[in-house]
Amino acid sequence: MSIIVQKYGGSSVSDVSNIANVAERICKSKDKGFNIVVVVSAMGNSTDQLVELARSITDSPDPRELDALLATGEVVSCSLLAITLKHLGYDTVSLTGYQVGVHTDDIYGNARINLIDQDRIRKELSNGRIVVIAGFQGITDDLNTTTLGRGGSDTTAVALAAVLNADRCEVYTDVDGIYTADPRIVSRARKIREIGYEDMLELASIGAKMHPRSIELGAVYHVPIYVASSFNNVTGTLIHDQIKGNDMENRYKVTGVAYQLGLSKITVRSLPDRPGIAANLFEPLASVGISVDTIVQNASQDKTTDISFTVETRDLERTLGQVLPLAENIGASGVVNDDGLSCVSIVGSGMQNSPGYASHMFRILADGEVNIDMITTSEIRISCIIKEEQVLDAVRLLHTGFGLDQGG
Repeated sequence: MSIIVQKYGGSSVSDVSNIANVAERICKSKDKGFNIVVVVSAMGNSTDQLVELARSITDSPDPRELDALLATGEVVSCSLLAITLKHLGYDTVSLTGYQVGVHTDDIYGNARINLIDQDRIRKELSNGRIVVIAGFQGITDDLNTTTLGRGGSDTTAVALAAVLNADRCEVYTDVDGIYTADPRIVSRARKIREIGYEDMLELASIGAKMHPRSIELGAVYHVPIYVASSFNNVTGTLIHDQIKGNDMENRYKVTGVAYQLGLSKITVRSLPDRPGIAANLFEPLASVGISVDTIVQNASQDKTTDISFTVETRDLERTLGQVLPLAENIGASGVVNDDGLSCVSIVGSGMQNSPGYASHMFRILADGEVNIDMITTSEIRISCIIKEEQVLDAVRLLHTGFGLDQGG
């Protein structure tokens, strides 16, 4: 019998009324003859509330204990959904990450999945049960609880779909698909009916609805991912391998515009310009799970160089804790940082080998009086670091400037 993995985000299970709505949707899928595995996030903003509770005690909660605390949010929604499904007459079992066997590394707050046991899930499915799993969490080899970081429940769901060889992974949220831009920001954004993993990964990496780790898993294990709203029955967006159509090279070359808030720039000044300096700077950050995005190295004539890079503002304190002593040890003249930054990007595999997109983007931003702080590019993405207060205007300008407006 076919398996479908369904994931419901925090807004979808924000209260008992929404949980009841989710339960009805699950029951309809079960009635169609599918084996159903459900992954849930914590209710509403309960994760943020738990973080605030911990930080009311200390500004720097112990990472292991914080993960143990945060994992309880998904357990609550998981149990409430299972209770609701049982009340409706459907045999259901709720499982934590520990009970399933979601094995991770020991990077608390941003753990990565090493292995997922299938035995318990398949046993419950073979007995005809709906299996409801707490997302966002796993266990280390020492049986300590970990959390998977931002978007961790998406990652849990796609990983489960991969190991169970599910027909597809359905991700239900408060937005009915993937759009050319955030429809809450750009009123004329168009829904994308189908999108390839490559374009979606780039959009997700700079703020689109899905988390990039889940898209990476989908691409590697060829898991079709369907994104839709849990609040209506409007057709959503299918993320998969092959995009069908007859437009070939005349398709939209820019797929969408995305943005990311909450970035900070760190500049390490007057580093000795010799081999190994960049590795010495960034290896310690990687070892503690800090993700670095845009990197710019300035050339110099006095055998020194400046290196600037961005991190999420929530990681700024930890990053400076690593960089400041390291910069002193390797002979840098100083470290400065700037917060209140954001990233705006255009994405599209159609841009490959097509000239003029970068210059057009820069002209649109210049005409809108948006100053660019840093620039980074890939084959299918161009990103600009700008002031946070200008990012929403920048998104609208670029969406219109590249002809993405609905009806445009």
